[in-house]
Amino acid sequence: MTVSTLEVRRKGFAETRVTTAPTPDLAEGDILLSIDKFAMTANNVSYALSGDMIGYWKFFPVAEPWGVVPVWGFADVIASRCPAIAVGERIWGFLPMASHVVLRPNAITARAFVDGADHRRALPPVYNAYQRTSGDSADLQALEDARCLLFPLFSTSYLLCDYLVDNAFFGGQQVLVGSASSKTGFGLCNLLSRLDGARPRVTGLTSPGNVAFVQKLGVCDSVETYDAIKTLDAATPTAFVDMAGDGDVVDAVHARFGPNLKVSIAVGATHWNAGRPRPADAAVPHTFFFAPAQIQKREQDWGPGEVMRRASSEAARMSRDLKGVMAIRHEHGATAVAEAWARLVANETPPDTAIMASLTTKT
Repeated sequence: MTVSTLEVRRKGFAETRVTTAPTPDLAEGDILLSIDKFAMTANNVSYALSGDMIGYWKFFPVAEPWGVVPVWGFADVIASRCPAIAVGERIWGFLPMASHVVLRPNAITARAFVDGADHRRALPPVYNAYQRTSGDSADLQALEDARCLLFPLFSTSYLLCDYLVDNAFFGGQQVLVGSASSKTGFGLCNLLSRLDGARPRVTGLTSPGNVAFVQKLGVCDSVETYDAIKTLDAATPTAFVDMAGDGDVVDAVHARFGPNLKVSIAVGATHWNAGRPRPADAAVPHTFFFAPAQIQKREQDWGPGEVMRRASSEAARMSRDLKGVMAIRHEHGATAVAEAWARLVANETPPDTAIMASLTTKT
């Protein structure tokens, strides 16, 4: 048996290669997982873009100039030297784009464990936690693809919404969402639109080709194209949450709203090949949203595990609401997955299409 891995060039991650290696010997306490399927979204492109800054290259390290982009997916235990984890268990969590992976379960409970590998101890804990799915409800088991494709993104949407609510929207009367056609973007719009009581206006920004899709979702008070930024009401106090990472868009928003821009939050980079943000207004910095920090705050406010329980509940609701809206395309085999990744990097995957992948060729 061999392990196949899809690696991307760190400084030009449209380029990929597939490597193979013998299945590693397990040390005491290790388990070997066969990776069944994983999601590939624009979020994974963001992982590659911020791999050095956040540490995404460190989860499944390989020799530079190559790297392994982490993904969310399902895998089955096919060998175990950990008495608490049995062969045949199905696991959900942070995985490499590969056919197999070795984990070292630690802090094991009936429903979860943490990968205790030495190189992962300093990395954000949320990515080191794995779910044991044998006790999942039938409803949750029916959402396997959505759990990979949407739950991580919608959980980020929830944390963003909670961050804005927790800070009274920084005084904004409008939340302007860049790349509202992205899953994290329209997830945030969905949550904002459902807030009880007085809420800020939700304005989605997107490209002309995606306007109809965002409007169909019905989660924004208005949907505007990027070239319409200069026509928005500059007197409206605005909180800007950007998934696109396009420097021209960020600059245009900062220039338009000036002192009425109350906060500018960077989340992703769906426009990864655009120029990086460079707003000149130092009074309103364009700052990166680090989800684990909000998780840590709410762990203290609400108790251990509660924030992610709420996030997962909302992710499940939104995933059910999207049934029939998004088409899921399944890619099998290293060549097909590499081609799908190239299309994703080239921004050629429509917003109403989602990709589930497996390096194993379908038989």
